[in-house]
Amino acid sequence: MTQRATGGPTPRRAAIARRGALLARIREFFAERDVLEVTTPLLGSYATAEPTLENLALARGAAPRYLRTSPESALKRLVAAGAGDIYELGPVFRAGERGRRHREEFTMLEWYRVGFDHRALMEEVARLVVHCGYPRAPQPLAYAAAFEAALGLCPHTAPTAALAARAGELPLALRGDDRSDRALLLDALFAHAVEPELARRGAVLLYDFPLVLRAYARLSDGQPPLAERFELVIDGLEIANGYHEIVDADEQAACFADDNALRARRGLPTVPADDDWLAALRAGMPACAGVALGLERLLMTLDGLADVAAALPGDPSEPAGSP
Repeated sequence: MTQRATGGPTPRRAAIARRGALLARIREFFAERDVLEVTTPLLGSYATAEPTLENLALARGAAPRYLRTSPESALKRLVAAGAGDIYELGPVFRAGERGRRHREEFTMLEWYRVGFDHRALMEEVARLVVHCGYPRAPQPLAYAAAFEAALGLCPHTAPTAALAARAGELPLALRGDDRSDRALLLDALFAHAVEPELARRGAVLLYDFPLVLRAYARLSDGQPPLAERFELVIDGLEIANGYHEIVDADEQAACFADDNALRARRGLPTVPADDDWLAALRAGMPACAGVALGLERLLMTLDGLADVAAALPGDPSEPAGSP
């Protein structure tokens, strides 16, 4: 019989048990709703086009392969192929992300609901969070209402120059080009002024984002058009990000082109559009909504953890004796 070594790092059984219990609750939630669990590849042929994300690449031969930043492309291909309501729980990877709230590798829960819009999916996210042990349902809050309350400007209609001027009143390090980058200004102002206010509100579901922050969400029919996107934020920490999904291939291709234009403007390399994703949309994608949720961040909020490392029992950066 092999005796367990002593004196070195040991698994923290309580943390592992809490994590396992959360995974069980999530699977129970989706089983009750007949949402099927799937597993998709970790490696892909396309890098993410999103300007705020960077893949970890595996260079081998002439064509590099990329560890996924999310399973979004593969899951959408399954939905387009007729898989119906599906979810995946698995690892994702993002280069250069390390800190109290970030790791280069973490666990993502992503799911898609056919026939849902972003409002219906917001309600389901709220039910999931309560099912997992959060004491109350997150409350809906319009992005514009949160932004105006903190900064006195409408994020949908305020001129970019006004956003830059407001940013100049705050301790934000902006370069010359940043002052004309509307998406960057909105994100910087939000992080500096809005998130601290949200931290005092508990759990909220922010919805209807500005056009330049649409990512891959549909746009509303009104004026100005709003991005039918939402985020779950608990105590100022973003937990989940969801969209009323684009199902038109030309619209999605235009989003990829916009991403590349912004990447070039920010001095980042441009990337080829994900043709597999676009082909799936051309084949026929049903109307649906999807959302991605960070499992470790949810654990942080449920257990009152200050660092994401404590939600990753196998993280080598965590001291062996940490609780």
